[in-house]
Amino acid sequence: MIEVEQQQAAVATLPRRAPRSLRIALFTGNYNYIIDGVSRTLHRTVEYLERRGHRVLVFGSAGSGPALPAPGQFVAIPSMAIPGRGDYRLGTRISGRARVRLDAFAPDLIHIATPDILGYSALRYGRSRGTPVVSSFHTHYSSYLRYYRLGWLEPLVWRYLRSFYARCRQTLVPSLSMLKELRSRGFTGEMRLWARGIDADAFGPERRSLAWRRELGIGNGEVVVAFVSRLVKEKGLDAYVAATEELSRRGLAHRRLIVGDGPERGRLAARLPDAIFTGHLEGPALARAYASADVFLFPSETETFGNVTLEAMASGLPVVCANATGSSYLVENGVSGFLASPRDLADPLALLVADPTLRADMGAAARARARRFSWAEAMQLLETSYCDAMAGSR
Repeated sequence: MIEVEQQQAAVATLPRRAPRSLRIALFTGNYNYIIDGVSRTLHRTVEYLERRGHRVLVFGSAGSGPALPAPGQFVAIPSMAIPGRGDYRLGTRISGRARVRLDAFAPDLIHIATPDILGYSALRYGRSRGTPVVSSFHTHYSSYLRYYRLGWLEPLVWRYLRSFYARCRQTLVPSLSMLKELRSRGFTGEMRLWARGIDADAFGPERRSLAWRRELGIGNGEVVVAFVSRLVKEKGLDAYVAATEELSRRGLAHRRLIVGDGPERGRLAARLPDAIFTGHLEGPALARAYASADVFLFPSETETFGNVTLEAMASGLPVVCANATGSSYLVENGVSGFLASPRDLADPLALLVADPTLRADMGAAARARARRFSWAEAMQLLETSYCDAMAGSR
């Protein structure tokens, strides 16, 4: 198990490219119909691999609307809406037409990003042909269940996931905290840390815009508590509401800034009629929103890494996060922000809202921490993991 600094040192000894161009079949539940942390990571991965001369064929569910722009060649497979989460779809099988494409492609390696029915089919396909199968762990599925009154399924989910990932040649895990949890849950086989990165030039405090704040009705001296995420139950929306309402009860003036969209937006807006909702933002508009806030509050307990937390830190924001997998890997408690139980976020949040010096000090520490996460190094590690899987290395 390696920390970021050791990972960076290890990269210097890695081969800069695979010995030959590889054909990689990537299987995922969401690639081009919802923009979330998983799809954004996979887009960057495909872009990187194709720049390196590899060929990637992506198999995944197709949404009900038009496909969003995404790199690489995409093969749609049959899917069904996930009960309780109709915005996401579950791949059901490798159709006959998709199998013809897959056979013709003759992959050197299979990468499975979602352990659904499609992922299981891909695993069986690879093992039956002796094709190396690498998986990447993106979503803390079992932690989602309680938000949809399905907590009774958790033991079954863990049992299935243990079996699934044990059959892969490698499992790439985004944070050390998530890797430790998987080991504690009895996961076996080779597991490697594959952290995410940040584009330090895209996010930064210099993108703060007082003019944009004024357009939204925010005064120059008002403290903005930001939340950036898909607006879904498992992101800790109730805890965000509770913590900011407690600020109001304590007489600490602040403004709520909520960036993102999703099925819970209507209900959240009804509970927070004075909050500012921007909808989904990308690129410079997103970077401006982060930098124009003052504190980042992220109560989610379901993260395996926390891309939005890293983006907020890179923007110079002190962060207050749930002390859970993902966030606990990124945030140095008491240095770059605070970690606490979702029920106890109001106290550290109040400290930051009330103290501009503390905000500035922690924001600077957060930015320094974020800049240690490099996409270039993460992708070099991925390519090397592929090479090791091809060679059967342990």
